[in-house]
Amino acid sequence: MEKMIDLNGKSYSVVPEVGTIQQLLEHLGLGDRILIVEKNKEILQKDYYDAPIMDRDQIEIIHFVGGG
Repeated sequence: MEKMIDLNGKSYSVVPEVGTIQQLLEHLGLGDRILIVEKNKEILQKDYYDAPIMDRDQIEIIHFVGGG
């Protein structure tokens, strides 16, 4: 069953194969980046990226971009 979440302020449909924060990051191509992840207004430590994604969760992902 698909879940709907709020991802960076926009409605996002999560495919059934994505069940955790880590799987979501990998699905989005962000698995190997330095990130800050907030779930339901709480910043998650990397140790908690195996937290399940629930319907209507609010997830914010901030990643750093280098440049000059």
